[in-house]
Amino acid sequence: MSGPVILALDQGTTNTKALLVAPDGSVLAARSRPMQVNYPQPGWAEQSASDIWEAVAALIAELVAAEPHAEIAALAISNQRETVVLWEAETGRPVAPAVIWQCARSAERCAALKTAGHGDEIAARSGLGIDPLFPAAKIAWLLDAVPGVRERAARGEIKVGTIDSWLLWNLTGGAVHATDHSNASRTQLFNLDTLDWDAELARIFDVPLDVLPRIAPSDSGFGAVAAGITALPAGTPVQVLLGDSHAALFAHGIHAPGRVKATIGTGSSLMAATDGRVRSSHGLSSTIAWSRTDGGVQHALEGNISVSGHAAAFATSLLGLADEQALTSLAESVPDSAGVAFIPALAGLGAPHWETAARGTISGMTLATRPAHVARATLEAIALQIGDVLDAIEADLGIKLTELSIDGGAARNPLLVRLLADLTGHVIAVPQIAEASALGVARLAAAALGLNGHDTGGAAERVAPALAADARASIRRNWRLAVDQVIARARETGVA
Repeated sequence: MSGPVILALDQGTTNTKALLVAPDGSVLAARSRPMQVNYPQPGWAEQSASDIWEAVAALIAELVAAEPHAEIAALAISNQRETVVLWEAETGRPVAPAVIWQCARSAERCAALKTAGHGDEIAARSGLGIDPLFPAAKIAWLLDAVPGVRERAARGEIKVGTIDSWLLWNLTGGAVHATDHSNASRTQLFNLDTLDWDAELARIFDVPLDVLPRIAPSDSGFGAVAAGITALPAGTPVQVLLGDSHAALFAHGIHAPGRVKATIGTGSSLMAATDGRVRSSHGLSSTIAWSRTDGGVQHALEGNISVSGHAAAFATSLLGLADEQALTSLAESVPDSAGVAFIPALAGLGAPHWETAARGTISGMTLATRPAHVARATLEAIALQIGDVLDAIEADLGIKLTELSIDGGAARNPLLVRLLADLTGHVIAVPQIAEASALGVARLAAAALGLNGHDTGGAAERVAPALAADARASIRRNWRLAVDQVIARARETGVA
């Protein structure tokens, strides 16, 4: 191997991955480790921050050992978003588990903020509606729930960050506490107009600004790897930090309005590039896709689905199947779900509904219902949730989109791709790329370093809808009725 390469890290909820990527976009080596999520009580979801860092360090060591002569020009990091870590400034030890994006432990705080009438002000400043998904209320919860931590934070003894900041702190041996605009824009403490932390949002959420990292452009070079921290040589630059969904958008080559991508993993993110900030009136979020040191800031509109691919994993376990391929095979054994609807609100409902108290339901069953119908309804639910968000994006942008570009696990499941096309009525483009988030940050890092650029999008397979329009409309009416029932029950009782 000759010439410089980028070591791209993709720290996700389910897996942490590391790739060596050449400037032309080819992957020279790749490693992966599964990650454990803990659910200590209903609605709570957390991971070990130490395990996240140890997995990253181990994967770096594996790649260096596999390619000892590789000239690693820089590190580039994509990360699961909205997951927060609090740690001791002196020792670097976490003071609590990492509270991940799926966690609803801050639901009462969020409800109180809504009742107090802060929703419009928060959305106007941050672009985000009040929901436990976002970190601000989680940070306040942790500051109050962990004994002594709020007091220690006031003395400068505690650092707070999303996963990108946590990894950067460890890689640099505690020398750098920073984040990029994309990750900052997901915290609900960031002002989309000033592109900086917002004192009023900090006041509303009761989070001291001093504990937060500095914000810099996504490709700005955030520091250097410290000696003896990993298998990398000291001084290796950490060139790029970027949220995983944002990195996937970059990998798809979507830099202007008119196209949408869906990253379908544990949850799903649909994101569309926009010319400036778009204020949603259909349950979506305004966000920063990425920023660059040349002064460019790319805005975007996004819809987040809390449980997507995770629904398939859940149904696989519930039905006692060996793996998700068995779930797909079972779903293929019937032509449709026979009226069964699975609403996978296993961590509440995200965009465009935003109902934290919603719970998962399976409805429409009869004596003729078989496990295959439930399996089919599960895969349909992934597609139908995406269809709801796609409708909201079109409504906010005032345009009709004909194509949806996808990445993640769905891109490897032909039945799910077919259902996406049939149930959304859109052409589904499946680019011939794997690990879009990692390749996106590698591409951004290569461009920042002046290496030969590469288009990671490549050729795409396109799947057109084949289901008759009236059949599609019938399935979507049944779906919307089931969703409405779940939401109504949640709002009436507080639980579904």
